[in-house]
Amino acid sequence: MKTNRFWLIPGLFFLIACAVNLYGCIQDNLVVERYVKGALMPLLALTGLAYLAPRAFAGRIVATLLLAQCLGWAGDSLLMGNGLVWFASGIGAFLLGHVCYISIFSCSLKGLRPVSWFLAVIVMAAILVTLVLAIGINGALLAPMMIYGAALLVISFCGLCGLFRRQTPDRATWWMVLAGGLLFLISDGLIAMRTFGLADFPLRGFVIMSTYLVAQSLLCAAAVRIALVQK
Repeated sequence: MKTNRFWLIPGLFFLIACAVNLYGCIQDNLVVERYVKGALMPLLALTGLAYLAPRAFAGRIVATLLLAQCLGWAGDSLLMGNGLVWFASGIGAFLLGHVCYISIFSCSLKGLRPVSWFLAVIVMAAILVTLVLAIGINGALLAPMMIYGAALLVISFCGLCGLFRRQTPDRATWWMVLAGGLLFLISDGLIAMRTFGLADFPLRGFVIMSTYLVAQSLLCAAAVRIALVQK
């Protein structure tokens, strides 16, 4: 049977939408940047679905992935607003999306020894404290942002465990998970710094969106690969 390439069509539209959005970021043109932002996650989800359609896959994982993409779309839309209320709402939507990703990638954590968990918690706590001090988050947003950062670090930890424990489907998949979690952390860390008036450098919006789009693409691709082997 010939390999189905129908997924390339929505994939191409996703790349075009990414290019338009990033062009708007480079030009500092909010109209162009936001014109296609609402289509990014739906197109990415459609690409994944089109790739899976002719194949056998795990329905639970795909449903969870679609929920993560829907929450990503909600986060994108909410973060287009100005002020802490919009920021908190957008971050809340993304946090729920990260929980969905964790449920997909947590298969790499099964049977992990207590000492490994202990060391991981210490390292993640140190990273979170460093980030919070660097950004200057305090007050009512401190606890939510700590939880949010922890969720992204857990995603990266899932990828790290998959690599070192040689979990299925393959090492490339877990590299995607590790890199996706870290890039998401960089992107959202810059958004937090921008919100608190700290991140002001050339092409700031381009860096934020490019790291975000690569992160979402890597996590989506990894989830699709896992869905194919856990059918």
